[in-house]
Amino acid sequence: MSGDILRMEGITKIYGNGILANDNVDFNLREGEIHALMGENGAGKSTLMNILFGMQQPTSGKIILRGEEVHIRNSAEALSMGIGMVHQHFMLVPSLTVTENLILGCAPKKGALIDLPKAKQIAREMSERYHFNLNPDARVKDLSVGMKQQLEILKALYRGAKILILDEPTAVLTPQETEKLFEQLRILRDNGHVLIFISHKIREVIEICDRVTIMRSGKSMGVYDIHGDPEKGTKDITEDEISRLMVGRDAVLEINKTEAKPGEKVLEVEKALNIDTEGTVHVDDVSFSVRKGEILGIAGVEGNGQAELIAMLTGMMPLDGGDVRVNGESIKGKKIRDVRKNMLAYIPQDRLTYGVSASQDILHNVIPFLTDDEDYAKHGMLKMKKLQKVADEVSKDFLVKCDSSGQLVSMLSGGNMQKVVVARELSPKTRNPVPLVIADQPSRGIDIGATKFIHRKLLEMRDEGTAILLISADLNEILELSDSVIILYDGKIVGYFPDTKELTENELGQYMLGIKTQEPEQIEGVCHA
Repeated sequence: MSGDILRMEGITKIYGNGILANDNVDFNLREGEIHALMGENGAGKSTLMNILFGMQQPTSGKIILRGEEVHIRNSAEALSMGIGMVHQHFMLVPSLTVTENLILGCAPKKGALIDLPKAKQIAREMSERYHFNLNPDARVKDLSVGMKQQLEILKALYRGAKILILDEPTAVLTPQETEKLFEQLRILRDNGHVLIFISHKIREVIEICDRVTIMRSGKSMGVYDIHGDPEKGTKDITEDEISRLMVGRDAVLEINKTEAKPGEKVLEVEKALNIDTEGTVHVDDVSFSVRKGEILGIAGVEGNGQAELIAMLTGMMPLDGGDVRVNGESIKGKKIRDVRKNMLAYIPQDRLTYGVSASQDILHNVIPFLTDDEDYAKHGMLKMKKLQKVADEVSKDFLVKCDSSGQLVSMLSGGNMQKVVVARELSPKTRNPVPLVIADQPSRGIDIGATKFIHRKLLEMRDEGTAILLISADLNEILELSDSVIILYDGKIVGYFPDTKELTENELGQYMLGIKTQEPEQIEGVCHA
């Protein structure tokens, strides 16, 4: 490595409401490295990278790029300086082809017209150069998640990025796709690109990255050589050391889980079917059950029917066939509010769209199930003092970091937003207990501390007799929490494992990619007939 290509010096960011997001942070990149940026949600790493990519401006501090101070006023300027970013949520147009997405906004021209043959040639050559397996004519809607991510990376490279920021790049990938991505990232590094790898997955960081900068509470806790530097006499940094630096305490990386004691069936899904208006089958004759006192995990690459299945289970989408019963009672014909209030708790994947009202305070986000309770409302008037007491108590119970329950949810970190959702859905102070919890990607985009808290809460509820359905693309989460697992592929159940003790990530990945499938009689066991 031949020296620093970029330095961020004394970066401080104070928002208008007085929140200090970055506190005199230093960050540097060397030529030819993959540099990890780690920290809990709210630690300031996203703010720091948004400043580097021009999406936000620092309150103070400076950025030095290739020896010269620069002022990056927007993302277009960042790209013009060779800095690109691949966001966790892809910014692609599904109806367009790989080539059309690649050149969108900066297409090669032949006279006044777009030179499409040249664009296809560029797409093909770039794909081959970086060992990406992308068909220039393929529609984005038909690509796997891994291929969509490849396209996002190619888009940044096509626009001239030499420094590439990758935000949680393995969040939705199978182990096999992650392994392929790591091969491609090493090729990029060896071709002179510098990569910033934002992640909360410690083992992946140790595998792929050269150095790591760790942030906590808006400050840098230092930069460390992951595999040691003989010239400096430094040694490898361990998983426990990274965890301690991130959270300020020794983080428990494994969950201590007691043996499940399943009881009677709570959730019964019978031949569930979902077909869209174009005739595409998203959920194809799916049957399974979840019992009292167990966690059933659903694993699968995103886009294989999970979203449609959960929408049907929660009453947000009608079934096109089959039935869903909770404690023997069908949800068909019931209002969503009745399903949500009396039959199940739901932690949605997209907390901003379905989980919280970000423009309202914590109080109004945790009280919806209490608004028609006579203890908290009379003649249509809410008893605000009593409700505020509840909101303050559950904020404390669920470790929501906030000034008070009057704080706007939009001002919370992702992890604390998720705790607000979990508090509303799972606290006995905010609702009457329900027999079933559906947790859809409960730890997506949140830090280690919030993740472990939510995991412990789900296990507590399981041990108290609640049936829990867990949907996750994070295989660590599936294997750590689930008592049994089903795998969805192309809208069907292709595997059922009644015991997860011997199940590996690699084997799960093979089922998730459709490489392996079980015989029907093995899968039928998930119905517990």
